[in-house]
Amino acid sequence: MKKKILLGVGMGFAVVILAAVIIVGFFLGDVVKVGMNTVGPKVTQTTFSVDSVHISALTGSASLDNFVIGSPEGYKADHTIRVGKTAVSISPLSVMSDKIVVKSIEVRDPDIVFEGNPLGANNLKKIMENVNAFSGAAEAKPDTNAPAKPTAKPAKKLEVDHFLITGAKVHFNGAVLPLPNIELNDLGKGPEGITPAALIKEVLGQITTDSIKAIGSSVGNAGKAIGNEASKIGKGIGDLFKK
Repeated sequence: MKKKILLGVGMGFAVVILAAVIIVGFFLGDVVKVGMNTVGPKVTQTTFSVDSVHISALTGSASLDNFVIGSPEGYKADHTIRVGKTAVSISPLSVMSDKIVVKSIEVRDPDIVFEGNPLGANNLKKIMENVNAFSGAAEAKPDTNAPAKPTAKPAKKLEVDHFLITGAKVHFNGAVLPLPNIELNDLGKGPEGITPAALIKEVLGQITTDSIKAIGSSVGNAGKAIGNEASKIGKGIGDLFKK
């Protein structure tokens, strides 16, 4: 009899836990969406939005729809980076720990607008500066002379095992240039993990580097083509004088 009672209680707990996970998974997407739309602009100092977040707490999978980082101050494009779809896989049990383990992030077909000078001031570099400023302020030592404040719970750290950006295109001066796949591995693998701001900094840094390389290569090829055409024209004019 006691065994039957214990079994019934155990099954009851299992059903309650399962129901709780389903309910949390159903509403968690809205919580994450609000969090991203609230914190994102503070980190990048641009408009920053995501239309919807879908999370399955049971499988540890999530997806983001229409994720957009706007242009920083001084730049005119309606966006700097726009991503239609992002897929994320998380270790479900890690959500309850101090470090969330993200198995993979896949960013598909991002649309990037590059404004400014590839070798000087530009919109991607400006966003990087804003992220660096935010990271520096967050990590600054507190003023010991300031009035004591209630101790805040430390932010969760992240571990991202695999970050893939595929199908990216960058717009520059009317040209659309494809970027190679960007792969980052083992971010925050150690016990300290990586902060969300540091993750943004790492990814944006790679996007900026690869965009500048693509632009430099395109300008170089255009320069060669112009040089070749100029040589042909020069030769043609020389031939005319010989006649």
